[in-house]
Amino acid sequence: MKIDMENYTLFLISGLFPWQWFSNSLNASPMIFLGNASIIKKVNFPRNIIPLATILQDMIHFILAIPVITIFLFIYHKSPSLSWLYGIPFLLSIQLLMVYGLSLMVSSINLFFRDMEKLVGILITLVFYFTPIIYPEKMIPERLQYLIIFNPLAPLMISWRNMFLNGTVEPVYLTVSSLFAIVAFAAGFTVYRKLSWKFAEVL
Repeated sequence: MKIDMENYTLFLISGLFPWQWFSNSLNASPMIFLGNASIIKKVNFPRNIIPLATILQDMIHFILAIPVITIFLFIYHKSPSLSWLYGIPFLLSIQLLMVYGLSLMVSSINLFFRDMEKLVGILITLVFYFTPIIYPEKMIPERLQYLIIFNPLAPLMISWRNMFLNGTVEPVYLTVSSLFAIVAFAAGFTVYRKLSWKFAEVL
């Protein structure tokens, strides 16, 4: 399947904008606790609020970019769907939960293994090219398309693009994304809880 170059700008930004939220938050996560070491040492408060604040800031930037997608929809003689009213909040919740869990995990582990920052950058770049963002999922050979659900980001990014372009979301992708988000949050919070009592010692 060839990419429709006539609508490619719209196709690209509808997947790239939610990816940027994910990428920006995860790339910043290794240094979140290190960058706030002075506060963590002096003030007693739930440290997990710090990565959450960063993620919410990136989420707001993404929300503010949605009008740009809307403008391009009109340019390409399309229009927003009423399904955005429930689809966007649902996808926002899934991505917020997933990114928060991963960010908690990475920011906590990086205090003890300082090479985590470089590793995260490499992994994010690899995942980007394995996620259908700059190309449609139908370009993947049919015999390999089942592998999409094993990439935690692919079902979510595809869901965002389908929501923006067609006003539809595949229930299977939504289910898979929700499961990945729950697992990511549970794993991240578990790692944070086990390591947080040592934060002041290593900062």
